[in-house]
Amino acid sequence: MADGPRTWVFIDGRTFIVADREPEARHTSSQTDDLVALSAPMPATVIAVEAVPGQEVQAGDTVIMLEAMKMELPIKAPRTARVKAIHCREGELVQAGTPLLELE
Repeated sequence: MADGPRTWVFIDGRTFIVADREPEARHTSSQTDDLVALSAPMPATVIAVEAVPGQEVQAGDTVIMLEAMKMELPIKAPRTARVKAIHCREGELVQAGTPLLELE
């Protein structure tokens, strides 16, 4: 999905944002850190929160299910971790980039 100079890529429940660069821009690495906080990839409705604070989750576990444009978007744990906090609830509309869940 294109968003101005950024492109959103959804792969296996993870979201990556690829930003266009100027040709003369320095080559540096840049990435969204979803290892600590998981964010909404696009405006969506939270349809299920499948984790609770303090719960241990494994890499690949679906922790939140979103719905956008009649598609379900699973938000999956990127690594084995403990859920620190949940910042959304079922039925809530969330905007792109909104932190949904924190891991520790």
